[in-house]
Amino acid sequence: MADTVLYEVSDGLATITLNRPEAMNALNVAAKVALRDAARAAADDTGVRAVLLTAAGDRAFCVGQDLKEHIGLLAEGSGHVMSTVKEHYNPIVRALTEAAKPVVAAVNGVAAGAGFGFALAADYRVVADTASFNTSFAKVALTADSGVSWTLPRVVGPGRAADLLLFPRNIPAQEAYELGIANRVVPSADLRAEGEKVARALASGPTVAYAALKEAVAFGFSHSLSETLEKEDELQARAGASEDHTIAVSAFVKKETPQYLGR
Repeated sequence: MADTVLYEVSDGLATITLNRPEAMNALNVAAKVALRDAARAAADDTGVRAVLLTAAGDRAFCVGQDLKEHIGLLAEGSGHVMSTVKEHYNPIVRALTEAAKPVVAAVNGVAAGAGFGFALAADYRVVADTASFNTSFAKVALTADSGVSWTLPRVVGPGRAADLLLFPRNIPAQEAYELGIANRVVPSADLRAEGEKVARALASGPTVAYAALKEAVAFGFSHSLSETLEKEDELQARAGASEDHTIAVSAFVKKETPQYLGR
């Protein structure tokens, strides 16, 4: 994969690192293609039991679209300039949200636009105390993409989401925690270690149950209680048939720590 994104798998953990720190990890075409391919690879690899999405440098997680490249494409009159949502952003968000394994975002700096969207697509966000979030879309006369119109209202509520989308501003880490955007705020110097610690803990956990939890929560947001109860029944049957469930019950009875297999 292109060096705009780094991809590494170790002990069941796939680490995806946005690697354009000199450009605040802005998304040029090469980075978007590499991120899409990395996210898909992590989602499809049955040996990967958790994903850590992070970024190089200490200024930015990702500031979204590389506007320098974007304005050049607009000037060329490229008919495909706005196809990046369909070709790149949507597949990235689908890969992260639909992966049958937990995804952790370690947010090291500014997360704006699509960068905010990718952080929200993760299941758990560990955030540096120096980081911030910004929807940014309205600032450049665009609407939300990268799933933000779906994820943000579900995290902060529709009223706050409307405020943050219509009046973009920097949301510092502590406020992000209070709004539910950040699950954990840590000192900047500790971010990478803490993010990896969380992700590795999940990578050693009951993967089938985690996948079912992701699916249940997503389903419940758009279905009735009755439909959700039926889905819970279906998913609990799946989790209950896993080897990890047998391991967990046996360990509980023996007062031991379960050693999950991820299946």
